[in-house]
Amino acid sequence: MRRLLVSAALAAALVVGAGGPAWAAPPAPPAAPPAAPPDGWSVTGGQLTWRSDKRVPMGDAAVEFWSGDRLLGRPHPQPDQRTFTLDQDRTRDRDRAGSLDGLSVRAAGKRLDGDRGAPRARRHAAAEVAIPATQAAGPVDPGVKGPYRTVRGEYALDGVKLPDFPEKVEMEAVVVAPENAPGKRPLALFLHGRHSICYQGADENAAQAWPCPAGTTPIPSHRGYLQAQELLASQGYVTVSISANGINGQDHAAEDGGAQARSSLVRRHLAKWAGWAGAARAGAPAIVRSAPRADMSQVFLMGHSRGGEGVSRAAMDTLTPPPPAQDGYRGKARWTIRGLLLIGPTIFGQNPVPDVPSATILPGCDGDVADLQGQIFVDETRGVSRGTALHSSLYVVGANHNFFNTEWTPGQSVAPSFDDFFSDGTDPVCSPGTPTRLTAPQQQTAGATYIAAAARLFVAGDDRVRPLLDGGGVRAPSADPARVLSHALGAQRTPALIPDETVATGGGVRICTQVSDDANDACLPPDGGARSAHFVPFAAVPEPGRYAARLDWTSAGTPLTLAPRRPVSLAGARELALRLMVPPNTAGTRFGVAVVDPGGRRTALGDVVVDGLPGTANTTSYWAREVRVPLQGLRGKVAKLELVPRGAAGRAWLIDAWGWRPGTPAPRQTSLPRVDLGTLSVDEGDSGTRTYSVPVKVTGRGHGQVRLFLTDPATFESTSRLATVRPGDRTIRVPVEVRGDKLHGQDETTMLTAKAERGLVVGDYAGGLEVRDDDPAPKVSLAPVTDRVAEGRKLAWRITLSAPTEMPFSLWAYPRQPTGTAELSSTDVEPDWFREYGFEEPEPSRPLSQTPLGAYAMLPQGETTGELTVPTIVDGADESDEVVELHFEEGSGVAPVTGTVTG
Repeated sequence: MRRLLVSAALAAALVVGAGGPAWAAPPAPPAAPPAAPPDGWSVTGGQLTWRSDKRVPMGDAAVEFWSGDRLLGRPHPQPDQRTFTLDQDRTRDRDRAGSLDGLSVRAAGKRLDGDRGAPRARRHAAAEVAIPATQAAGPVDPGVKGPYRTVRGEYALDGVKLPDFPEKVEMEAVVVAPENAPGKRPLALFLHGRHSICYQGADENAAQAWPCPAGTTPIPSHRGYLQAQELLASQGYVTVSISANGINGQDHAAEDGGAQARSSLVRRHLAKWAGWAGAARAGAPAIVRSAPRADMSQVFLMGHSRGGEGVSRAAMDTLTPPPPAQDGYRGKARWTIRGLLLIGPTIFGQNPVPDVPSATILPGCDGDVADLQGQIFVDETRGVSRGTALHSSLYVVGANHNFFNTEWTPGQSVAPSFDDFFSDGTDPVCSPGTPTRLTAPQQQTAGATYIAAAARLFVAGDDRVRPLLDGGGVRAPSADPARVLSHALGAQRTPALIPDETVATGGGVRICTQVSDDANDACLPPDGGARSAHFVPFAAVPEPGRYAARLDWTSAGTPLTLAPRRPVSLAGARELALRLMVPPNTAGTRFGVAVVDPGGRRTALGDVVVDGLPGTANTTSYWAREVRVPLQGLRGKVAKLELVPRGAAGRAWLIDAWGWRPGTPAPRQTSLPRVDLGTLSVDEGDSGTRTYSVPVKVTGRGHGQVRLFLTDPATFESTSRLATVRPGDRTIRVPVEVRGDKLHGQDETTMLTAKAERGLVVGDYAGGLEVRDDDPAPKVSLAPVTDRVAEGRKLAWRITLSAPTEMPFSLWAYPRQPTGTAELSSTDVEPDWFREYGFEEPEPSRPLSQTPLGAYAMLPQGETTGELTVPTIVDGADESDEVVELHFEEGSGVAPVTGTVTG
């Protein structure tokens, strides 16, 4: 059984009246609930609320509520940038929900509550930080300005309506193009990520809503890449950077984080450009008419953060159109996307496009998408399709998330902006001023250079630039002093060894699970604080099918061996390329590399040296370096790979091994079969068992395999299976049984998620079966047990339900100021009880109505009676009678009650 890790729809927050009164939809919370404590939690109207005492700016990583090691859901952000509420399906995890114990707020694995993501205690002293050596210059430098002068302008078209988004989304862009360049020119489209959308002068607390509230102005995030646009335009590209504030302001409710909406927006702009390149040019905006015509057969897309996931989805949707009901663009694609450059991207669906070349920048000091999940754009293309498209990973030491965009950079932006790597100045890798941290201009120049590198390789086909992207170990001098390290999959690589359960091992080698909660099985300790971009989870823990090889040795010279299930041929390969990962801040880990043929003949290939990345407890620094050895002397197939440690005890991880040869073949962009999941809503019924199928739509031609994760709504445990799609299939049967009854309960969602394994792609990766509870809620009555007591006794009321429920029943009561009498205070009640249900310390003493206290009672499943209590203490003060007046949720039918503590 496996624990679910994704989906807000599956999420289920706190049990507030769940299993009992669900009399009405909870009211919308205020922007800033006055009762909520600083940086604390509260429960109001069936909603779990966290309010930070500091602003939590809009970012790209998904904000999530967790209880211990279980995901509760993705909360709704309020316009005040401090308040987050979760009001979706309700959990059956009563122990956690009842006590509110172990709650946390996370984004990309980083804690946001408490210290709001401030760096943890540093793991390495400054003297221990490893700074990568400067690499030799590559054969060409794509960061050098081209021969063309440039023109710049903007256009603003009518807004567009996208599915499931209430408000229209803007169609605005800034264009930079070469002046007087001959013929049609390739088009480069830029899409920014998820950032704050509105500003009001220097006010950091401007409300965030779409459309922007009166008195505020949209933040021009699309103007943040002008340096890269100018560079590409000088080299002959027509560039357009589009605005997506309307999506950023509405994507909190989208299951996919807005990926489909961003794809629709990108393709609407591309459709406009296709028209402007042809018969519609006369009606084009002035800046478009002043630029060369765009060559729509040569399109390059750049996406930053959620924009990266958006342009990747646009590439997928161009090759394999989505179902019309979920898409905002329904026309035929009149363009060809040649390649992608993604900066710090999200990839919630882990659904890259295998046949479109890509390069992904991983910022080493990313404080937003801190788990560097963009690595999945490389790793999860492995084995899905032909493998001829190059997929590159570029680790930029010392770069943060925001500064690639000048409109997200202090001193350059028109709106308030910030360094997303929240630093107290002590981090030896990422604090400003350290030898490894880049300044904003250095980071922007490196970004522009590698954007141009990807365009030059994928669109212009200049293979001389490939070593900058494919692990060739060279640098672009224009990006100095940035250290940019690369590895890649695809192109001219032949699989040599992909770790899985069939690989036989010897020496200190163990096949480990990339995503696991078992310390004996996991590649990295699940609770040890070590983070790897290669091991970002998708839907469940553990996640089957994802493996690496962990190498442990205690002395030099003993071979570490791995043998694939069958001998492999590396005919035509020039070198053996290994993706090897070692701990951060280690240097000089050396291995001798040898291969053994089926007859036992051993061929020594040479030595490789692997250095770790600069890292601290605040960075995701476990990342594989690509190293190569010549295959000279190899005859026949490879039956075994040997890695011989040259040094003392150590540890490393082999991600995979490949036969490599130079060159970048033109990938064949294939329209693979596509799987999209939907959601079916049904009534529970009063009796019997019915079987329903989760909607799964298969489009296109061909065959493949997809891994499906089905999650039980009661336990959050998920099971997975591989499903085969055969030619002609139009669905995959995923049956779910629903048992009817006459007991009131809660709506339940059985969640289904999907991930491509081979021969297909996945669009909408999350769906499921929503079961509506159709039984009336029981009537609730309260009667006093002890509603007038002396100090030190419990006030108590008996709760009676008119009928049992199918799940535990919970009820919350909130103190309100009584009229004309003294009120019970925070120091009149039992301190631990107040801390648990009031979310703060009882001192200083204040009336209970001025605290976020919620008195709570829970009746076990099937029981119809229980007690609501308020425990008091003896305070020794000479006081008159004091009263607590408790009110219940609106619509509950429960009248307020009062309790008196005599003086």
